[in-house]
Amino acid sequence: MAGMVSFDVRPSVPASLTALEKLAFNLLWSWDRDAIDLFRRLDEDLWDSTFHNPVLMLGRMSQQSFTRLLEDDSFMDHLSQVTEKFEQYLADERTWFRKFYDHDMPLFAYFSAEFGLTECLKIYSGGLGILAGDTLKSGSDLGVPMVGVGLLYQEGYFRQYLNADGWQQERCDVNDFSNLPVRPLLDGESNPMTVSVRIEGREVRIRCWSVEIGRVPLFLLDTNIDANSSQDQKITSNLYGGDLDMRIKQEIVLGVGGVRMLKSIGLDPIVYHMNEGHSAFLALERARQLMCERGISFEEAKEIGRSGNIFTTHTPVSAGIDEFPTCMMEKYFSDYASELGIDMPTLLALGKVDRGESEQVPGPDAKHLPPLVPLDAVQAPVRIFEGSDLGRELVRIAAVRFRSLERAPLDEPGEIPRIADQDIG
Repeated sequence: MAGMVSFDVRPSVPASLTALEKLAFNLLWSWDRDAIDLFRRLDEDLWDSTFHNPVLMLGRMSQQSFTRLLEDDSFMDHLSQVTEKFEQYLADERTWFRKFYDHDMPLFAYFSAEFGLTECLKIYSGGLGILAGDTLKSGSDLGVPMVGVGLLYQEGYFRQYLNADGWQQERCDVNDFSNLPVRPLLDGESNPMTVSVRIEGREVRIRCWSVEIGRVPLFLLDTNIDANSSQDQKITSNLYGGDLDMRIKQEIVLGVGGVRMLKSIGLDPIVYHMNEGHSAFLALERARQLMCERGISFEEAKEIGRSGNIFTTHTPVSAGIDEFPTCMMEKYFSDYASELGIDMPTLLALGKVDRGESEQVPGPDAKHLPPLVPLDAVQAPVRIFEGSDLGRELVRIAAVRFRSLERAPLDEPGEIPRIADQDIG
């Protein structure tokens, strides 16, 4: 039986409209009202039916529609204005960050299991993802030299809808990466870039993708490639899907694979920020790489690495924390412990909670933080506009809850103050 070949047929975008493609592949449009209005002008019904996906939208437009746009002077002027604004934004070096650091630029890496960036890129489920997405967008606006690292889920998180009888139902839509604002990272020979991690003795290959968020790149990891077994292809199928085995595999890909991916493309962040504990295994991989590069012991590498590890939690309750049984940790990390030059009891002691017969190795929460992360690095800056009744009430509540509270001007974030652990009531 002959093999099947798929083709992706797209209309030819006229040269005078190619700026639309450039705008579509940078999510700067998602928080720029002029750019959103521009895409809506293309075809408002199509804009809504594609869940505000300009890449898919451009692929579904007819050749006649592009011809009509070329003859619309008002639209062409609008496109010119948005394009000029876009290019000025990317080229502007007079950012907030540059005011304080005008010499060698450091690099910060922000790891999260989900990023809520825009409706069409379904790699988020709720508040944690929205916060992560807004962090990258704010980093772009402020000119912070940072990169994001996450997972590119084939089905993302489910959508909710009501059936004919009024009952709530869920469905998972398959993400077609060729019609999303994502692009594969390529190696020096223009082949898709991959890294690998070992899971249960198997080499799992990970493909790397990139999303442009203004000035900030987001790198996403994907195991759904032919080089992997069918079970390993499913590791990045769903956000927060599957059983505990699936969760630990996802966290190995995110934490260990993410650090290896940054290394493979020549990036060397000085700070690794873990947004919740899903990427906590990155601390182990950082230590392993330091051991290999400098010929030092695990203890030495741990102390060097921890100064650049930052962790924030937003769900400091047991239900929001991943906990893995000792037997599962041994199953997935016994070989890795050998690479670190330590035994399993030493590795387990880094995050073990003694609960008698049901000992667990938890993800981090308010009381059990990753041991490779300094406690005083745990902070979550909050911006409150005090000019509203709600803002004033939030400030009043915060002043009661936190015995030490400092304010920073809205136009100059400055250094975020730290609240001592003992000051939290």
